[in-house]
Amino acid sequence: MTTSRALGDRRVRRTQKALQRALIELVEERDLSRLSVADVAERAGVSRSTFYDHYRDVHELAEAACTVMIDELIGSVPGPGTDATRDAPGKLLAFFTTLAEHAGLYRALLGPSGSARVIDHIRRRATAAGHAGARQAAGESAPDGDPHDVPAAFAAGALVGVAADWLERGCPRTPAEMADLTWPLFVALYRPL
Repeated sequence: MTTSRALGDRRVRRTQKALQRALIELVEERDLSRLSVADVAERAGVSRSTFYDHYRDVHELAEAACTVMIDELIGSVPGPGTDATRDAPGKLLAFFTTLAEHAGLYRALLGPSGSARVIDHIRRRATAAGHAGARQAAGESAPDGDPHDVPAAFAAGALVGVAADWLERGCPRTPAEMADLTWPLFVALYRPL
């Protein structure tokens, strides 16, 4: 029984990875809004019913496919505090570099025809990371639940907005220029804290 469960788990993971890889490839070719379940299933070499065994729709797949990349992006977002402040310009550079490396995907996901779920996921994760960073910098433990941290929510929303605008315009500035332009805004935001 354990062997069949492990085999089943491997098959599930393999199918999900195939669907995620297919979506990422397709989004580089055309807008997310123009992709159908049939497109993704065909590219992944699975049936539509297999797709629906794993995901409700293309947007849910997009969120799942980008979770790892989103986690890496959120890890790049600076927060307040001495260590974070010292490393923040480099973290912003890493953030914008990652966006540039996958510009087609992020443009599709964050642009006007993108996925509200993915945008909300990024915003919520960045807000939580900013809140945790602020609490850590203050020497406090984060309270249970989901506190309303206005500076963290503002920074997360602003960063998503700046990233979406930059991608939509075809990344006219380098990642280093974007990091240099964005860093003073973070400093100004967190200075009162």
